[in-house]
Amino acid sequence: MDEQSQIRHDKLAKLQAAGQDPFSQTRFDKTHHSVQVTEDLIGSSVTLAGRITQQRVMGKASFCHILDEFGKVQVYVAGEAVSNYDAFCDWDLGDIVGVRGSVFKTKTGEVSVRASEVVLLAKSLSVPPDKHYGLKDAETRYRERHLDMIANPEVRDIFKTRSRVISAIREFLDGRGFLEVETPVLQTLAGGAAARPFKTHHNTFNMPMYLRIAVELFHKRLLVGGFERIYEIGRCFRNEGVSHKHNPEFTMLEYYQTYADREIMVEVLRELIQHATMRARGTLQIEYQDKQLDLSGTWKRMTMIEAVYAATGLDFGKLNEKQALEAVKKLKLPLPRTISWGTLLYKVFEEKVEHTLIQPTIIVGYPVEVSPLVKKCAHDPRLADMSELFINGWELANTYTEINDPVDQRARFMAQVAEKAKGDDEAMPLDEEFLSALETGMPPTGGQGLGVDRLVILLTNTHSIRETLLFPTMKPRN
Repeated sequence: MDEQSQIRHDKLAKLQAAGQDPFSQTRFDKTHHSVQVTEDLIGSSVTLAGRITQQRVMGKASFCHILDEFGKVQVYVAGEAVSNYDAFCDWDLGDIVGVRGSVFKTKTGEVSVRASEVVLLAKSLSVPPDKHYGLKDAETRYRERHLDMIANPEVRDIFKTRSRVISAIREFLDGRGFLEVETPVLQTLAGGAAARPFKTHHNTFNMPMYLRIAVELFHKRLLVGGFERIYEIGRCFRNEGVSHKHNPEFTMLEYYQTYADREIMVEVLRELIQHATMRARGTLQIEYQDKQLDLSGTWKRMTMIEAVYAATGLDFGKLNEKQALEAVKKLKLPLPRTISWGTLLYKVFEEKVEHTLIQPTIIVGYPVEVSPLVKKCAHDPRLADMSELFINGWELANTYTEINDPVDQRARFMAQVAEKAKGDDEAMPLDEEFLSALETGMPPTGGQGLGVDRLVILLTNTHSIRETLLFPTMKPRN
């Protein structure tokens, strides 16, 4: 324990010995928050509570600032007005206090509270970040979010915006007749997406289990059971790298509508994002870092083949697998693990096109090889009826016309099993329980998956997913 912390511990011990333990307080009835203390309340009585962030002791009268969820307010404490003035002067930055008093304006014009009572509600035993330099180190900010929000109160605004975005999503989907559902986080098979799962063990059943990588396969069972519009906002887990766009634990929105196809779901997606953007930002023209993004109106659409041709001059619509392989080699791109016309098209798209899609763009027509749960396009069986939304060069959402043919789905699963046998640990397993449900009969269905964290990154103008997660995954210091 450092010297300053020891001093605080000694102060607490002294208070407790005198029968004034601050931690014995069980409630404090507030009437106002800091943001409500305005000129309109001058002369009115208020009761506030918060953390001391600044303190100026000046003989028989002192000033302090207290911080609550919504901001700071200045408090004037005079020795003649409160019975415990000497004790107040010995309180520390970071202590939690309650204040009763009246609102007034100081000679410098600052609306403040003239205290008639001050109460110590909790003693801070650690020294808060320096008020001038704050807390800037990103590693410390993410690891000790409580200190981050004390030193940088504006950080709380990011998470308030996140909450508004998620509330807006629910508002929109509820208004469209979608039912919110909850499906298992612990699963016996990790399916529904191409990703490496986290594995655990169930002691009672003595069997391995996995944290879900997606909710899709359980949702489709519910559609078989008779639900027509469902959605879920929940945590998914993928045992993969960490970057400004990736965290092993993240929030996904998935929703499904029966008797609909990808085209219908793309329009639902556009309207949903525009609704959430208006709730969060109040405009569809938003700034992200140094870019101006326009989320209004209808969005640009291109097929993947068209997008690759525009970026490279390669027309995959006219290339066979051998020609495509030679073209990719000439571009000096890394080759996919499995070589096929579709995997080569997707590799060129990933490397040459994705990062250029700044304004909202819908890319349509993905290779079947990377879309194992999606219906094939009627005009070209090499392609799946799938699209992705890109904004700022990021994949933000996937839209599908879902497979409801159990024979086709089994064949796709078997292809995934073959890839897993070759060493692809992100390939999907064979899910017999899901196939059994699909054999019962699932209506034509459109599906959607949206990365909530990435949407929040855009709408809060932050540079990393870690800025939008209260507690991002961190490696322990030791």
